[in-house]
Amino acid sequence: MTEGAREGSMRVLVVAGARPNFMKVAPILRALKAGGHQGVLVHTGQHYDARMSDAFFRDLELPEPDFHLGVGSGSHAEQTAGVMTAFEPILREVEPRWVVVVGDVNSTVACALVTVKLKEELGVGIAHVEAGLRSHDWRMPEEVNRVLTDRMSDLLLTPSRDAEPNLRSEGIPPERIRFVGNVMIDTLLHQLPSARERNYAGAMGLQRDGYAVATLHRPSNVDEPEALATALAALQAVARKRPLVLPLHPRTRKNAERFGMEDELEALTVVPPVGYREMVSLLEGAAVVLTDSGGLQEETTALGVPCVTLREQTERPITVTEGTNRMAPWPLSVEGVMGAVAAALEAGRREPGSGGPEGWDGKAAERIVEELAG
Repeated sequence: MTEGAREGSMRVLVVAGARPNFMKVAPILRALKAGGHQGVLVHTGQHYDARMSDAFFRDLELPEPDFHLGVGSGSHAEQTAGVMTAFEPILREVEPRWVVVVGDVNSTVACALVTVKLKEELGVGIAHVEAGLRSHDWRMPEEVNRVLTDRMSDLLLTPSRDAEPNLRSEGIPPERIRFVGNVMIDTLLHQLPSARERNYAGAMGLQRDGYAVATLHRPSNVDEPEALATALAALQAVARKRPLVLPLHPRTRKNAERFGMEDELEALTVVPPVGYREMVSLLEGAAVVLTDSGGLQEETTALGVPCVTLREQTERPITVTEGTNRMAPWPLSVEGVMGAVAAALEAGRREPGSGGPEGWDGKAAERIVEELAG
């Protein structure tokens, strides 16, 4: 036990690897500290843009990582192997009660795999935050990471009630499953006042409810010329109705250049990737959001902003059944996307926090720490 820690406190090793992880670990670390526990942050460096990582850490009020692995980019195999090799000595050094992994990135499954092989020797447990989400699409590397991480975990912390049936159908014992709610919404609600004050869209000359926001980065949309051309044509069609802001993912930019599609971006308001508060500010004031991001499906649901998902499936179906999200017809077409956007706009926005999924209340991290301590 470290100096000043309370009797009965835990040492918990919390892993973050890529941008989607940062907003999930921030409230967990705060809740651990508030409960008198020791949170040890490992940043694997899977997200390799140091400038953007720094911006997210600043916006989310995250402490400096206790360990930074600096793994960087590479193939799935290279990243996973690099994280495993660098993580094992840290796990042995820290000897935590729990290793907490979040989401579905390569760092998540890599650290879980190292931990499960040492759990008997070190007496450590694995807790997976955001357990039980399923797209049922094994072409997605994230789906492989989700399923394998859940299989290895001792405590499966679910963000929504629809996750438990997925886990039980895979043979996970119910006593390992705990519903805690969506920890990413803790961060969203915590940061919302400062994001509104930032008024990022207003600084760009855009009126509230007068613009669209899009993000595009998944291989199914950007790695093949025909798919990327269709997606960009759909965004151009939306932009003819209202300005469309596209924070351009490095993968998408690289492929647009490789396929000679730079001209297709000119009709859009293209901006570099933005920090967390700027993104929340953009989302909160948008008339509609088009995305292939899982996190944005959740954030728009919590904000009450109409969303159109540019994917064949979603691992977050609750954003469709209880939120403001709808799926564009697949395969994507300009007509299908425009029809989905029209329906989303007709349905309109909801007040933030009005209805919405159970447990998306800003207190998920508190429940997570209670389960870890129990």
